[in-house]
Parts: sequence; structure tokens; C-alpha cells
Amino acid sequence: MILVDVVRSGYLESTHAGSVVALRPDGSRALSVGDPDRPVFPRSSNKPLQAVALLGAGWTPGDSQELALATASHSGEPAHLDVVRRILGDLDLSALGCPAMLPLSEPAAHALLAGGGGASPLTMNCSGKHAAMLATCVANGWPVENYLCPEHPVQQAIIAGIERLAGEPVRHVAVDGCGAPQHALSLPGLARAFAAVATATAGPARQVADAMRSHPFLVGGTGRDVTQLMQGVPGLVAKDGAEGVYAAALPDGSAVALKIDDGAGRARTPVLVAALRLLGATGPVLDELATAAVLGGGAVVGEVRVSEQLSRRLG
Repeated sequence: MILVDVVRSGYLESTHAGSVVALRPDGSRALSVGDPDRPVFPRSSNKPLQAVALLGAGWTPGDSQELALATASHSGEPAHLDVVRRILGDLDLSALGCPAMLPLSEPAAHALLAGGGGASPLTMNCSGKHAAMLATCVANGWPVENYLCPEHPVQQAIIAGIERLAGEPVRHVAVDGCGAPQHALSLPGLARAFAAVATATAGPARQVADAMRSHPFLVGGTGRDVTQLMQGVPGLVAKDGAEGVYAAALPDGSAVALKIDDGAGRARTPVLVAALRLLGATGPVLDELATAAVLGGGAVVGEVRVSEQLSRRLG
């Protein structure tokens, strides 16, 4: 189903199809569009679930900042990198198994290059997750050299933890962009997992929810919509993922998960905002992120917005 329209100078330029599910607090579906039961790779939207599993496997972060950074696709700003180093502790940066990349933040990348630096695993946006995996290995006396192998105890703990939260088996395991195992779920399963985190009253899931809510900047970074949403919607737990994925849950247990079929990142936020509004979320940030500007010659000449098809389904 067409979820998003891209309008330029009054004309429909392109559309984005996909699937979205919104769950009420009792788990029933308030919205189900497209093919939400088809397994997808949530990509980085899985990170909060992975962090819950790492805590359950024995990781003891030094503080809530370290835990928030473990859930992050961070922008590589100095505050992010400082926390990654803290998570690693006595481990050398060479232990990180993620690839070398420049920071997602353009100002941070420019500053790094201007200072004579370059791409590294530390500045890669998944380095917090990798550092937390390594710290979990150290806590258990597990080898760190092969921590990304699917058969490694830390990866086995992660897959079991994801399945518990989602209430369904992982459908497939592949290799994510950062080199770590990636786990396929249905969108309802992903939404259920986020609802479990957002409503937890104790234990690892509550720790993760509290950390993300307390440190939304560490989960994303300057100007990132995931950071803005958690800052602007009280109690929201949200995480963006590559290839057009987003998942979020409100403190009452209502939750959203979505996948844009062509992987367009620009299409996911308007759909998430519309679904959150359907579930009762309010706040100026939702008005700000309901559409995205389309530029021409540096001026706004159109917008990315929820399609008329989806608007009708939303009522």
C-alpha cells in the first residue's frame, strides 16, 4: 500500500509503499496496513531489544548513559564517542568488530577530517552496541575475538532475549551492515517487543527504557528525529532502523512498527507520526515531524507527507 507521497511544486513526484502496524495497549491492532506479518529485518530498531538481552546476560553498565549508547545509532559526536570508550573499559579500540566509518553527523565528520583524523570503528554509528557486546563477553569470561559469530554465547543470548520480548521466534538471521547478526521479526512482533520495554516496571527492560528516556541525545544526536521524538513525547521509547524501519511505544503499551518497502528513510517519520497520533500521542514535535521539506535551489518547493490512501485508513 502507498504510505507516503512526495509532492514537488504541486505535482506528485513519487510515492513510497510499505507496511505499518499500530497496537493498542491490549495488543489488538488499531491499524494494520500492507503486509505487516511478513518478516523484515528491523536493522537498528532491534538495538533496544539487544541491549535488554545483554543486561540479562550479565552486562553491568557503569551508568545509564552507557546503556543508552548501547541502543544507539549515534551520530559520532564527541559525547557519543566518550561513552563508547567508557563502555570498552580496558579493551583496546581494535576489539571493535564494526567497520570503519565517518560519523553520521556532518559537522562531526568535518571536524574529524579537519583535525587529521579519519574513519574508524569508534566513529561508526553502531560502535556502542558492539562495545556493549564486548563488555558482556568480558563480564562472563567469554572470548572477545569471535563475538560476532552467530554461535558465540553473546549472540545466542541476544537471539533468546529478542524472542522473549517479541513473543515469536526469530524468522531469519543475517549479517547486519555493522557485521553483527541481524534478526528478522514480523512488525507486530517488533511492536510487541517495544511495548514490553516501554511498560516494564522492573528488570533489564525497565533499565533500557529509563536510559533511553533519560538520554535521547545519546540514542541519536543533534537534529536526529529519534532524539526529537523522545524529547517531545513524554515516555516514548523509539528507535529508527536502516532501510525504512521505525518502531516506537508509548508508556501505556500502545506501539507502532513500520517498514518502507524501498528503504527510504525520508518516508518513515511521517508514517510513524501519523500512527502515534492515532494511538493518542500529542505534542508540538509531532506537528514538526509530520512532513519533511522537499528542496529546490535551496528553497522549500514541496513536502514528503502521508498519502491520501493512508490518511483515509487513519480516519
